Amino acid sequence: MRILVVEDNPKMAESVAKSLQELDYGVDTVGTGYEAEELASSDVYDLYLLDLMLPDRDGIDLCRNIRRMGIKAPILMLTALSGTARKVAGLDSGADDYLTKPFEVDELVARVRALLRRGAASESTKLKHGEVEMDLAKRTVRRGEERIKLTAKEFALLEFLLRNPDKVLSRSVITEKVWDMNYEPTSNVVDVYVSNLRRKLDKPFPDKLIHTVIGTGYRFGRGDG
Repeated sequence: MRILVVEDNPKMAESVAKSLQELDYGVDTVGTGYEAEELASSDVYDLYLLDLMLPDRDGIDLCRNIRRMGIKAPILMLTALSGTARKVAGLDSGADDYLTKPFEVDELVARVRALLRRGAASESTKLKHGEVEMDLAKRTVRRGEERIKLTAKEFALLEFLLRNPDKVLSRSVITEKVWDMNYEPTSNVVDVYVSNLRRKLDKPFPDKLIHTVIGTGYRFGRGDG
């Protein structure tokens, strides 16, 4: 599960991120609405934590913009304001829940877990692109009638590719989203795993789905996409 924390207070952002990372969530943090929209456009997050007051825009406007992108992931709004009107405005803008600052970490974690369970219940457990189908609940992958056996990390890599079809994905983005770490130019870990995935998913079939974009990274989809 990946979570985007949008909070302009560095100490609070770090504290929230650390608490969530200790529970094995992948966490990115940004301090402005602009940065949040840039990352949200990739639509790879399972939940958003939005501060109501940001330096460059109102969190309510940011929440509306995220929903306009077609993103359905749960949004938990963090606010230092206890007024009912602002909370209602936040919920009306598309937020699923709100939490008033200061808050206890245990309460934050409980809200996050509840929203993620709600999102998982409403989201299809299957990802499909062409003849490739991934069952997230059963942890299985098929291409046509053939079942493809993958390691846990190969499964995570394919899931990311399936969620971003026909997009050019850089090695740095893949490393950050799949491995949850910074990309090192001298590392070939992405290339190794892509090669393994190709061998299992592409090699036995005439139509190739994983394509190298020279100088950039990879794209998943039909060759003429």
